[in-house]
Amino acid sequence: MTPESQGEVHARAFALLPLIVFLTIFLGSGIYHSIIGTEFAFYQVKAPVAALPAIILAVLLYRGQFNAAIDEFLKGASHPNLILMFMVFMLAGAFASTTSAIGSVDATVQMGLSIIPPAFVLPMLFIISAFIATAMGTSMGTIAACAPIAFGFSQVTNIEVVYAIGAVVGGAMFGDNLSMISDTTIAATSSQKVQLRDKFKVNVWIAVPAALVTIVIYALLSHDSQILAYKEYNLWLILPYVAVFFLAFSRLHVLAVLSIGVVLSGLIGIAVNPDFSLIKLNNAVYDGFVGMFEVALLSMFLGGLSAIMQKEGGLKWLIERIYSMTRLLKVGRQRAGELGLSFLVIFSNLFVANNTVAIILSGDMAREVAKEYGVDPKRAAALLDIFSCVIQGVIPYGAQLLLACSIAKMSPVELMGHIYYCWVLAIFAILAIIFRFPKFKMTE
Repeated sequence: MTPESQGEVHARAFALLPLIVFLTIFLGSGIYHSIIGTEFAFYQVKAPVAALPAIILAVLLYRGQFNAAIDEFLKGASHPNLILMFMVFMLAGAFASTTSAIGSVDATVQMGLSIIPPAFVLPMLFIISAFIATAMGTSMGTIAACAPIAFGFSQVTNIEVVYAIGAVVGGAMFGDNLSMISDTTIAATSSQKVQLRDKFKVNVWIAVPAALVTIVIYALLSHDSQILAYKEYNLWLILPYVAVFFLAFSRLHVLAVLSIGVVLSGLIGIAVNPDFSLIKLNNAVYDGFVGMFEVALLSMFLGGLSAIMQKEGGLKWLIERIYSMTRLLKVGRQRAGELGLSFLVIFSNLFVANNTVAIILSGDMAREVAKEYGVDPKRAAALLDIFSCVIQGVIPYGAQLLLACSIAKMSPVELMGHIYYCWVLAIFAILAIIFRFPKFKMTE
């Protein structure tokens, strides 16, 4: 028994060579800079630049006319799903940048300090980080905002810094995985062609129980009852997060939700902060665009590269190898498929040290695996997002741990074992595959 034929496309391992070139450049640079002690070693060579030699090689290896190869690349790079992803990336960046500029992040943190009992410092750090990351859709922005506060808590309490920083990173990865406007969520749902809310319905049944278990763990670790001071905050500054959070569950288009969030943030910023002007709003929106440009451009580059590899049979060859591997697992057809697509994103993330890039890389292949094994697309999207966030949250050369550890002056290797949420989430995701939960009607 073999995977269904994909038209006249014949499986060719050689067609994957451009992808190997991309990974070699990106991973090789990261390893080299790690050896020489460069900070953020895996981010010295920009991913879109590393993709250019791979794209050139793919065009040169194309078995057809040179111009036809370029046309194939352009078709893949301009696919409607990728254009939508590009637009959402831009607006998500604008929203995160604008809310940060008007002080919404700090207001949210101060609100958390004011309402959560001081005896539960670690659960508080995890919950605040989870909320901010869910609202902002970015783990990096959350860590940058909350890690200094967590480090400060560790200095005035008897809580070890590794626990405090671990709680922040764990909460940040929770939000990054579950947020409606996270780039990982957008990439996962776009690649599997499902609605954001459909993926959320699956994801929430795995992520929330894992978060609750993590909160219990942190409650048991947190014993300090010292009263923690907080600053005054303006409740109006939290409104943009609340509005986007609830609008995301409506049937309103995600572009409309994000646009409303940006406009609302700008109006509130101008109303409550005399120093925040239209010019500053303009700069904040543009800064958000710039911050998301790299991942948006990379998604288009890899979309075009994926189209060529699929046309040349590279993706089919990889799917057949995964099929052969999973067929040896006596766990049932759908379970085997879910394990296969999970392995795809895990290995991709280990190579590129970026969960969004890993999903973009493995998205097309995962969709074909899901189709072959009868895996519900919304489960496929949820598992891609979950396992990419699990890996990204624990690898010591990932940006999240590097940023957190640079703030806390500690080693990423020391921290990786204390990101309890990611390890618990991995266990719940594996259980979800084994016991087939949650169960919903198959997506049409």
